[in-house]
Amino acid sequence: MNMGFERLEPYEGKLSCTVLRGGWASNGRSLPDNSGSAQGQAMGVLAAKARKTVLLTGTLMGGYADDLFFLLFRILTRRMIEDGYRPNARGSMAPAAMSFMRDHGVLKDIYTERDGNSHKTAKGKKLSVRTVKAPGFGPKGIHRFVLPFTVFLKLKDIGGNVLPDYQEEFVDVPMAPEQASAYQRLAATLTAELRQALARRDTTLLGVVLNVLLAWPDCCFRPEVVKHPRTRNTLAFVPSIFGEEEPMPKEQALVDLCLAEKAKNRKVLAYTVYSGTRDTTGRLKRMLEQVGLKVAVLRASVDTARREDWILDQVDRGIDVLITNPELVKTGLDLLDFPTIAFLQTGYNCYTLQQAARRSWRIGQKHPVRVVFFGYAGSSQITCLQLMAKKIAVAQSTSGDVPESGLDSLNQDGDSVEMALARQLIAA
Repeated sequence: MNMGFERLEPYEGKLSCTVLRGGWASNGRSLPDNSGSAQGQAMGVLAAKARKTVLLTGTLMGGYADDLFFLLFRILTRRMIEDGYRPNARGSMAPAAMSFMRDHGVLKDIYTERDGNSHKTAKGKKLSVRTVKAPGFGPKGIHRFVLPFTVFLKLKDIGGNVLPDYQEEFVDVPMAPEQASAYQRLAATLTAELRQALARRDTTLLGVVLNVLLAWPDCCFRPEVVKHPRTRNTLAFVPSIFGEEEPMPKEQALVDLCLAEKAKNRKVLAYTVYSGTRDTTGRLKRMLEQVGLKVAVLRASVDTARREDWILDQVDRGIDVLITNPELVKTGLDLLDFPTIAFLQTGYNCYTLQQAARRSWRIGQKHPVRVVFFGYAGSSQITCLQLMAKKIAVAQSTSGDVPESGLDSLNQDGDSVEMALARQLIAA
């Protein structure tokens, strides 16, 4: 239902204050408060009917200025319209969002020059330009739209030991010699194909190459065939490197972590983003069970409303490790029974990463929380982790946490983690 953008008259009855927080959409999917969603439109209508509104969020933005655009338009409509951000004649907010990005965000114009050798035109230089967004939110926007209306309050600031210690660590896992050699050959082949495609202004291979180079080190227990998504020609083939019962280095690192944590009577929540086509959950479960650990796998087939009860039931059965995709638990669940969290992969989404990493660092947690990120050394996984860290630093600086690296943390080399990763890949 399209509720439009018209502000309703304030409610004059008994209701004088409404408290709104992120929740679940009717279809069961988690939606961020600041998205252009039906949930966000409903929030805007409710806020318009209340005299005062308090919005609670643990993730204010994902690194880009336009992450805040719809949220600001719904709660500060008059101020946004005063600054010229309004729907166009067709009712679209896209031009206003782009204008907001130009005023308060970071946009980068990329100029491409190439020789014109078409038989239809005279030879000469041809110049094209495209605009991409980069992470960052300018001080003018923070001063006008954030600081006057925002209270940055963290539980650790309240005192009284409300939350235990929280620690994050990154672990570079060396690949096995045969694995590293095969990866280097695969990366060289796919990178050469990608460079040739990009030279023709063909971005078809971009997603394919990035996904394969990120996933292959964790999935090299099965053969890998890389085909061109359009022509279906085979670009690369790599046979399986590890056997069904032979642990890969990162799997062994997870096993060692889980055994060490069990010795301390701590349960582990292990995240893997490969739970669908490239499913690795069954293999991880088998590797952990081989050393005597009790393991459960939370899959998407478990209904959203039943997930918390399902997890509690598994805890009652005495599991040591819970394996799942971070998308399944990123919102709405307090997993206090798992003070240790291990990311085998992170994906690209800063919202998901920040939410999933703090599933057990909640009120009621009595144990120090330890979050471990694993990545294969010398692979695109490490580069992806570094880029994600930069995006999160931008988001945290807007939420009142200024990272140690200050403005140097702004990753202005790309419009997304994927694009930044691709640029580093082809520049190597």
